[in-house]
Amino acid sequence: MGVKHNSCGAAVAAELPWRTRLFVHFGSFILDACRLSHLILRFLRNVDLKSPPSSKPINGVSSSDINVDPSRNLWFRLYLPPSTTTTTTTTTLLPLLIYFHGGGFITSAANSKIYEHLCRNLAAQLQVTVASVNYRLAPNHRYPSQYDDGFETLKFIDAHNYAVLPSNIDLNRCFLAGDSAGGNIAHHVAVRYGRHEFEKLSIIGLVEIQPFFGGEERSESELRLSRAPFLNVKRTDWMWRLFLPIGSDRNHEAVSGGDVSEVVKFPATLVVVGGGDPLQDWQRRYVEGLKKSGKEVKLIEYPNAIHGFYIFPELPQLWYLIAEVRDFIQSQSARNA
Repeated sequence: MGVKHNSCGAAVAAELPWRTRLFVHFGSFILDACRLSHLILRFLRNVDLKSPPSSKPINGVSSSDINVDPSRNLWFRLYLPPSTTTTTTTTTLLPLLIYFHGGGFITSAANSKIYEHLCRNLAAQLQVTVASVNYRLAPNHRYPSQYDDGFETLKFIDAHNYAVLPSNIDLNRCFLAGDSAGGNIAHHVAVRYGRHEFEKLSIIGLVEIQPFFGGEERSESELRLSRAPFLNVKRTDWMWRLFLPIGSDRNHEAVSGGDVSEVVKFPATLVVVGGGDPLQDWQRRYVEGLKKSGKEVKLIEYPNAIHGFYIFPELPQLWYLIAEVRDFIQSQSARNA
C-alpha cells in the first residue's frame, strides 16, 4: 500500500485491496451522514454489527462479558487465549491487556464485530488475556464520562480480581491499550492510575495505536491529508464538539493529553503512527511531550498506514503491529519480573 498526493495536496490511500477500499469509502460516507443529524448517528449505533460472547473457543479464543456497573452499561468482554500449560500441573501466568476501542468517542462498542476480530487476534497472537471495555459514548455522555468508565474498570478489577478473572492472569503484568479515541482514553486512564494506589493491579505498559489527539491550530498533516480515509478536520472537529464539555475548545487538556511530568507511576509507552493519518503530527507532539516529562516512550511509524489500518486483517501493517506489541509486552514483562 502506498500513499500518493492529489493535485489539491490531499493524501489518498493507493493500492488498497478492493474490499478495504469499499469499507473505507462506505465508512467515510456514514460518518459524514452522521454529522448531519444525531438521528443518523443513533441509527448507526443501532445497526452496528455486534458479536455475542462465546464460551466455545473460536480460533482457540473464548470470551465472556463481565458487568462492572449495569446502571451505566459499563462492562468488559474478556478474551481468553488458547491454553498455555507448561506441565500437567503448572499453568503459565498471562499478562492482562485492558483495551479501549476507537470510534471518535461516539461510535462502536466492545462487542462490535470489528473489535471482536481485533481483540481475538490480540489474545491469540500475543498470548494475553484481553479485557475490552464497553464505555459510554458521546454526545449523550460527554467528557469525562469515558475516562471515568475506564478508571472505574481498573478499580473493579483491582477489587474483585480473581472472583471475576481466571486464576492464570498475572495482575502484576497489566497493560493499557487503545486505538484512536481509545488511545486517548487509555492515556488519561493511565494518568489517573498513576495518581491512585491499587492493591493488586500493576500497569507496566501503555500501547497507543494512532491515538486521537489534537489542538486548536491546524497541523501540517491535517492540512496535507484533508481528504484522507476516515478522518479529516471536519470529522475530527465534529467529534471533539460532541465529546468535550459544551463551550470548550480544542485547547482542553483532554485533546492534548495534558502534562504528565508529575505523574510518577506513568507506564512505559508504545505509540504507533501512520503516514496516511492526519493526526500524525499531534501524535508525534504527544511523544515529544512524554519525553520532555521524563517518561519512557517508543515511537513506531508505518509510513503507508491509513488511520484505522489495524481493523483490516488483509493489511500487512496489522501483523507488523502485533509483532511490535508482542515485543513490547515481553520486554516490559521481563523488566518487571
